Amino acid sequence: MKDNIGYSLMRDPRFNKGTAFTLEEREKYHLEGLLPDQIESIETQMLRIDNQLEQIEAPINKYIYLSNLLETNQTLFFNLVSNDPAKFLPLVYTPTVGEACEKFGHITRRVRGLHISIHQKDKIEKILRHWHEEDIRFTVVTDGGRILGLGDLGVCGLGIPIGKLALYTACAGVPPEHTLPIILDVGTNNEDFLKDPLYPGLKQKRITGQEYDEFIEAFVIAINKVFPKICIQWEDFKGVDAIRILNKFKNKVCTYNDDIQGTAAIATAGFISISRLMGKPFKDQKFLFFGAGAAAFGIADLLVQKFQKDGLSREEALEHIWMFDINGLLVSSRTDLAEYQIQFAHQGEPTNDLAAAVLQVKPTAIIGVSTVGGAFNQQVIENMSLVNERPIIFPYSNPTSHSECTAEQAYVWSKGKAIFASGSPFAPVIYEGKTFTPGQGNNVFIFPAMGLALFATEAKRVTDLMFITAAEAVAEQVTQKDFEMGLIYPSVKNILNVSVNVAIKIAEVIFESELAGVDKPTDIAAFVKTKMYVPNYKNITLDKFR
Repeated sequence: MKDNIGYSLMRDPRFNKGTAFTLEEREKYHLEGLLPDQIESIETQMLRIDNQLEQIEAPINKYIYLSNLLETNQTLFFNLVSNDPAKFLPLVYTPTVGEACEKFGHITRRVRGLHISIHQKDKIEKILRHWHEEDIRFTVVTDGGRILGLGDLGVCGLGIPIGKLALYTACAGVPPEHTLPIILDVGTNNEDFLKDPLYPGLKQKRITGQEYDEFIEAFVIAINKVFPKICIQWEDFKGVDAIRILNKFKNKVCTYNDDIQGTAAIATAGFISISRLMGKPFKDQKFLFFGAGAAAFGIADLLVQKFQKDGLSREEALEHIWMFDINGLLVSSRTDLAEYQIQFAHQGEPTNDLAAAVLQVKPTAIIGVSTVGGAFNQQVIENMSLVNERPIIFPYSNPTSHSECTAEQAYVWSKGKAIFASGSPFAPVIYEGKTFTPGQGNNVFIFPAMGLALFATEAKRVTDLMFITAAEAVAEQVTQKDFEMGLIYPSVKNILNVSVNVAIKIAEVIFESELAGVDKPTDIAAFVKTKMYVPNYKNITLDKFR
């Protein structure tokens, strides 16, 4: 009879240590002969990974390599990413994950996560029970309807939940065994995918309307039944679907939408930091959004609440927020506005010229959430510089090709006056002998910390106050030295420490709001830290393989 214990152990990513298995473990778990003689440390293994990655040029191929590592040795993967997040986050998530999703049907190997199609509506509970872990606390779920700025990618959007949940762990210590990526397959309107023999999803047009809503509701009911402590993070749904789904379930189950609420929180954190940098009250800010969809609504709604927290009435707060969409500036005379947009439409002259709108509104900040690359042209930036001593330029659209302007354009066209932050990373810019370091308003400062706080407290709901608290907590960690470098967010190099501090603040709010599913500890900070996953071989228990 064959002895498969060691073979099985080495093919389980949660327990595999590769060449780091000790002599005792090799003998005890029948690994002798399956590994080379040398026993290596995790540091040596990471050195080998680094050397191998250096031989790979294209970021997408590095993504494939790292995805394979996650599927073979998750401890090594998370140790690698968490030790150098500035290097690895762009490879395992944005911007590389965008290309990975576009090519998902062609590059996919062994994939984490569950596929649930609309044809399986009556089997959702059964499918969820097929997952190998019983205590799932987080799912990131998408229907692939609007992946980053790339549009409808159908089931190829699964790369987003996989990447997002990897960051929950790498950036905040959420234990990976409690996470589950899910793709809801309702078809795709992407003609290229429908014709592609390697597209792995349903080859039919998207289901919409009542049938779609009933499928989403069936999913929410089933996953809360199978995993009663679950938090659902909605990701990359089309704007109208995203808002509707969030509004329907946010007061019923533990759920949030990172595109709406996470983006709002990180943007708000930046504006709080800028107010400190400029020595002005936050309530003096005035915003013009380019794009008036779900992301814009989420940011604007949280800004309104922050203005109110700082002493303005709701009516006064709304006057500080303007929007501009495909049909121009949102003004009261327009008759084509969605219900959620009406509150942000003000008295003003209609215009479909963004540069003209800047002169009319005189915002302190422009925020790009349109996915229209290059929309912040030279005239727009120059007009912002006319009406502001330090214009705030936030092109937030992802991936990089869809950014409303580049960092270099913002600094050069503003003659070095711009305060810049973007959704995608940009390299430092030298202008007239001075080096400007672009900020990146990356949701990674928000959602992993939110995840850790929710996991530790077993929270029953996610509230807007938690996101305002997260924004303030991120802004608090921006130092004067950061300001002097032009940074309005903490360094990604410190993401783990930042996330822990943010999670502690959120946890305090959860306990104060009586939304926790556990008793309040005497030391919340220490309690949160005890819940964190540490990617270390010493923490792996191999008893199940005896």
